Amino acid sequence: MAKAKRMYGCTECGSTFPKWAGQCGDCGAWNTLVETLIEGAAPPSGRAGWAGDQANIKTLAEVSVEEVPRFSTASGELDRVLGGGLVDGSVVLIGGDPGIGKSTILLQTLCAIAQRFPALYVTGEESQQQVAMRARRLDLPQDKLKVMTETCIEAIIATARLEKPKVMVIDSIQTIFTEQLQSAPGGVAQVRESAALLVRYAKQSGTAIFLVGHVTKEGALAGPRVLEHMVDTVLYFEGESDGRLRLLRAVKNRFGAVNELGVFGMTDKGLKEVTNPSAIFLTRAQEAVPGSVVMATWEGTRPMLVEVQALVDTSHLANPRRVTLGLDQNRLAMLLAVLHRHGSIPTYDQDVFINVVGGVKVLETAADLALMAAVISSLRNRPLDTDLLVFGEVGLSGEIRPVPSGQERLKEAAKHGFKRAIVPKGNAPKEAPAGLQIIAVTRLEQALDALFE
Repeated sequence: MAKAKRMYGCTECGSTFPKWAGQCGDCGAWNTLVETLIEGAAPPSGRAGWAGDQANIKTLAEVSVEEVPRFSTASGELDRVLGGGLVDGSVVLIGGDPGIGKSTILLQTLCAIAQRFPALYVTGEESQQQVAMRARRLDLPQDKLKVMTETCIEAIIATARLEKPKVMVIDSIQTIFTEQLQSAPGGVAQVRESAALLVRYAKQSGTAIFLVGHVTKEGALAGPRVLEHMVDTVLYFEGESDGRLRLLRAVKNRFGAVNELGVFGMTDKGLKEVTNPSAIFLTRAQEAVPGSVVMATWEGTRPMLVEVQALVDTSHLANPRRVTLGLDQNRLAMLLAVLHRHGSIPTYDQDVFINVVGGVKVLETAADLALMAAVISSLRNRPLDTDLLVFGEVGLSGEIRPVPSGQERLKEAAKHGFKRAIVPKGNAPKEAPAGLQIIAVTRLEQALDALFE
């Protein structure tokens, strides 16, 4: 096989040049040339491709569709986010803010897996002594897990071929480099090429690999965007680093549902899974307070009850403030306009602050009706019943639209002792759960009348 040739490609137009320059000679863009590799010859026959197999053609009827074999990570919440467990040969990229718990959860997972299968923890950021100190502090089993300190991808893969681990962790991909490139570790080319070699090795050997990724100040994974396309699963850690709860969300998963959410609690012994997150998020005040309401959100394959809080106060600014934590700020502005037009409740001279308790990010429109209820409660200084549940989508014409999985949301509310629920008429069940009164509405006006009955 011919030796790979170093070239510099423009990330804007794709042109390649033999030497680096500050400006692309074709499209004129500045600082867009990055180091890349161009193979000198096509791979010889018999070499496995990207997915680990030689190129062949089959009809869809000839392709086996047997269930992909999985094995547990010994953490129910992590298995849930992964879609039921780890798949042989899969590559999982996990990102999050510094100190949020990425290395902690992977060390806990590998120590548990190492009791059943060979496992290898590769660290490029810490020494072996630092990893061992953390394992002892967390009281993890240490007799089976193998630890390696290395940043050269060629040396890592050579060691993995000898050790043949079933699961391997690379902490982190931004510290890994390949000897075929001259750029520094963490660069676009280094991250891309190193990840490509790891993905190819995972597909060929059947080793499941976890990649730890750094994030930018905006919260996105650092490095080239193609990194997220190359891997099978992308997980993000959410939550405040000084808070108690950690949320692990799947934003891409080739072997399971996206937007699945795992809930963990950070303790002095590491991350502990929270099997009943609704009970955690519903730690409310003993007395009813204005501006607080509970809604049922759907995360992946399960419902969760969360508290939505609103604070509405007279504004002394020319443009009143609209601040949201855990919800879409643009949607808040739209819903306030709907509230004024169809509910005759103006807020143009009020500052509106919205918060979802517990640090949960509610990404669905089922929070519309609950958000409006919290705003009205705070504006009128009238508390809502503590046993009231509200969910539903609000349209621009004031109609209340149904949301998916309404029956499961109501069952979750009944399980936690809620007595009354205001829901869209399309989500009203034929038979309400025991002890739960269902108030079905079709218009915003009807929902407002039902709030303070």
